[in-house]
Amino acid sequence: MRQIYTRLIPPKLIEHFHLIPELVDEQGNNLVKLNCQPGCAVAEMSVFHQVGFRDPILYGHLTDTLAGQIHILLYVLNDVHSPRYDIDFLEDGTETQYGTSYRNIPAEQEAFQAGLAPGQVRRGLRMLGEAIHAFEIFVDSLGHNLYFAEPLFYHNAVLFERYGFNYLKGRKIMERIQAGFSEGGDLLGLADGVSIFRQPDSDCSIRLRSWAIHDGIMGEPFTDVTMYKEVGKTFGINTCPNCVW
Repeated sequence: MRQIYTRLIPPKLIEHFHLIPELVDEQGNNLVKLNCQPGCAVAEMSVFHQVGFRDPILYGHLTDTLAGQIHILLYVLNDVHSPRYDIDFLEDGTETQYGTSYRNIPAEQEAFQAGLAPGQVRRGLRMLGEAIHAFEIFVDSLGHNLYFAEPLFYHNAVLFERYGFNYLKGRKIMERIQAGFSEGGDLLGLADGVSIFRQPDSDCSIRLRSWAIHDGIMGEPFTDVTMYKEVGKTFGINTCPNCVW
């Protein structure tokens, strides 16, 4: 199992953190944590740059369907040398599911001011392209030419678009958001700065839009969006034109 799932690790990540291919440290301690029971449709993998560190440099949460199609539920690349913001826990230790179940507002405010997007506990590594390439090698090795992703936040969906994904469901939601943040749109009118997460210049910022949506500007959470990609192909979808990060 280890040999199969470690194909998901971008070689650039191993190089960046000066890891050896066997993914153990100098003392022989294992740097990969796998949770993948035989017969179970769900698999989790965490890769650490050192034993005992709080956050992995890579976390992947995958599942498959009855038809054997691979779904990415969550894929995170952490810059573990950057500051951490505890948006994933409340003060009493309750897990927030990255802010989707509960919200640690003070931590989210700090993360927002530091330039992070919703759901980020640390700055990312800017290796999504390398990660997608590694994932496609993994999918191809399993005999598939198609895989799916469940974007947890709006900005995830937009970034997936820019790396060649299309929508199985949820494109109308994305187009409704674009219309809402366009000139005269209802969402832009609600981005009035009353909340730090609802900035007036959200019209042209993917990150600021995502924070406003996370803050409930739509009156409902960002859910029910599923995307897919064919190995080696791109779709050219762009529901957020003229937007920057």
